[in-house]
Amino acid sequence: MIVFVNLSGCRRVDRILQDKNSVAPYFVEAALACATARGLDAAPLRRKAGLEDVPAGARVPVTTYGTLLRLLAQVTDDEFFGLDTRRMKIGTFSVICLLALGGRDLGRALDLACRGYNSVFDGMRVGVRRQGRLACLEIRATPPGPPPALFAQETLMTYLHGLACWLVRRRIPIAAADVAHPAPPHAEEYRVLYSSTLRFGQDAARLWFDAALLALPVAQDARTAVTFLNRAPENFLVRYRNPDSYARRVAQMLSRQPPAAWPDFDAVARSLRCSPATLRRSLRQEGRPFQAIKDDLRRRAAEASLAAGTEPIPELAARLGFAETSAFHRAFRKWTGQAPGAFRAASGERLK
Repeated sequence: MIVFVNLSGCRRVDRILQDKNSVAPYFVEAALACATARGLDAAPLRRKAGLEDVPAGARVPVTTYGTLLRLLAQVTDDEFFGLDTRRMKIGTFSVICLLALGGRDLGRALDLACRGYNSVFDGMRVGVRRQGRLACLEIRATPPGPPPALFAQETLMTYLHGLACWLVRRRIPIAAADVAHPAPPHAEEYRVLYSSTLRFGQDAARLWFDAALLALPVAQDARTAVTFLNRAPENFLVRYRNPDSYARRVAQMLSRQPPAAWPDFDAVARSLRCSPATLRRSLRQEGRPFQAIKDDLRRRAAEASLAAGTEPIPELAARLGFAETSAFHRAFRKWTGQAPGAFRAASGERLK
């Protein structure tokens, strides 16, 4: 059975979105399970990674989790932690990255990277698939059979997305993510890692994105790869950010004032000292149109208010710049798949 999950209704998601430099405890335990499955003592790994300083049940800093993964790879001499039937020896990922640099554009680079992975894996096959205006990075079992372990899918999807973003020096927005398992208890974490549009119980794991991005030129070389590889795997675990991107600058500008007072597009362009045409083209290339930025800011503000449960919905709608409460209702349902009242009620139940 295919399960479509919209995770916007979780108050905990708001907290996660505010702390993208950490991971859920689940990922740490899943990584340590890879060690114990090989008969290794997890206690030294916890100590060396600094996990003993993290309170029980607390989110784990990305740097700490990255250190754990690096230590796990070293003690097992397996950069995929025993998640495939064949060992991925230390240094394999570096070779795959350098191989990808042989592609002139993102599509060819990812094809080369997938060839590299497929020469190593026995139980999985990865590839780039194009379907109309969308493309995806796909992970499926080979030969056909049970899907790869959930942690294997999670790890490899994160690594492939991180590699893609690095190759073109910009974040690749994920339109939807498919998971070849039922929704796990930590499914809401996927909204931070991948997308708010999630489909579980699929025949393969996939990250869907705009196919036009495959034509982006590769903007890295062997010299910059050294720095990139020295920072792995931490740089895979934090969503790629470009502090100079137009989308980030627009979002920062709008967040400084209430939505009802937001300037129009031309005024924003003037503030950024560029023409409206330049701004529109840049936002489109970055995968964040002006309306999408405004919708995202409004959605987050609405979710926070509704979860708090004190602000009347008509007042919230007016504060967010909606002329009519009904327009806010339509927009919120489009953003989250829920009516504002239902979202508020669900948030209240979770707090009990």
